[in-house]
Amino acid sequence: MLRPITHPLLDRAGVRHGFFTREGGVSEGLYAGLNTGVGSRDDPAAVAENRRRVAEHMGGTPDDLAACYQVHSAVAHAADGPWRGERPEGDAVATRTRGVICAVLTADCAPVLLADAEAGVVAAVHAGWKGALGGVVQSAVSAMAGLGAGPRRTVAVVGPCISQGSYEVGAEFQTRFEQDDAGSAQFFKAGEASDKRLFDLPGFVLWRLEQAGVGEAAWTGHDTRTDETRFFSNRRAFLNGEPDFGRLMSAISLC
Repeated sequence: MLRPITHPLLDRAGVRHGFFTREGGVSEGLYAGLNTGVGSRDDPAAVAENRRRVAEHMGGTPDDLAACYQVHSAVAHAADGPWRGERPEGDAVATRTRGVICAVLTADCAPVLLADAEAGVVAAVHAGWKGALGGVVQSAVSAMAGLGAGPRRTVAVVGPCISQGSYEVGAEFQTRFEQDDAGSAQFFKAGEASDKRLFDLPGFVLWRLEQAGVGEAAWTGHDTRTDETRFFSNRRAFLNGEPDFGRLMSAISLC
C-alpha cells in the first residue's frame, strides 16, 4: 500500500498531492520498494508498475504524469495537457489543467510542491543544490504566475531531502554560494574538518521560496539519508559503495 507524505498547507489548498516513499512498490534489491526512476538500472517493468501505482493513487494514469528529464537546471515548463510519456529537459513543471499530474524525482535533492488554490495552479520542482542556486524555484514561481497564480497566494512544501547534518561539502562550496548571494552563508556550518562544511539544503530552498515572494512555505522535516526504510538516497548509496539507487516521486494535481 502506498503511504505518501502529505502536508496541511497543501491539504488546505484543496489539491491532491504526495511525497511518495519506498512503501508500496514492486522493485527488489537495491531498489526495493517504490522506485520510480526510469534512469535507474532497475527492471524497467518494475519501474513502470511503480509509476502506474503512483499515477493511480493520484487519480490518473502514467500518461498523465508531467515529469521532466531532469538536468539540475533552472528550466520550468508549463503543461497545458498530459505529456503522454514525453519528457522535455527541465526541473520544474506547472499546470492549471485538471488531470495533469506534475511530478519530480529525487534521491536527496529537494522536491517542492506548490499551489495557488484561488487561481487553480500547481507546480512541482526538483531542487538540488545546483538548481536551487541557479534559480529553479524562481523559474517555477514565474511559470505559475504566467498561468495566473499570485506568489503571495501560493503555498509551498519542501519534501523529504538530505538534511544539514547529513550533507557534508567542501569549503569551496560555501564560497560559490556566497559569490551569488552573501546571505547564503547562513546555510552553512563547520564540518568536522577545517575544509568541510555542512549545507542546509531545505533551509536554502525555503529561503529561495521566500525570495520568490511565496506566501507561506514549510519543510516536512524528513532526512532521506538517515531513513533507509522509507527513502532512497544518493549520498547513502555512495557511502555504502552501492552502484546505484532508486528515485522517489513527488506529485501534485488539481482535484
